[in-house]
Amino acid sequence: MSLQKELMVKLKEAMKSKDKIALESLRAVKSAILLAQTESGAKEELTQDQELKIVQKLVKQRKDSAILFSEQGREDLAEPELAQAEVISQFLPEQMNEEAVKEAISGIISQTGAESMKDMGKVMGMSSKQLAGKADGKMISIIVKKLLS
Repeated sequence: MSLQKELMVKLKEAMKSKDKIALESLRAVKSAILLAQTESGAKEELTQDQELKIVQKLVKQRKDSAILFSEQGREDLAEPELAQAEVISQFLPEQMNEEAVKEAISGIISQTGAESMKDMGKVMGMSSKQLAGKADGKMISIIVKKLLS
């Protein structure tokens, strides 16, 4: 089932159950996808990779907002953001743990023959493609730096 079809099913379920947070979150995803489709000018559906990037971006925005609200002592605003991030993240593939990411990046480093920080761009490019949606970009970057230094 494509993301848009799955999204519509979840949206209907949220409407029936009157779940405001889920409804808000799902509408945000739908809106972002529609916006991306109109920007591309194509009437065809987005690719799975494009949809994945949109969902990742929305989850990251929610988590960043929650962190900012928490730092300012506004837990009343941080909690809904985290709840929305949780609802939206159900459309992402299962996230890899740190050990699995380290193993994958070690394999990429040996494939590319990277030896120092000079090769970080090459390793990051391949890592980001292979681990797209499965690991956070920040975690990938930190692990690449550790392994190359």
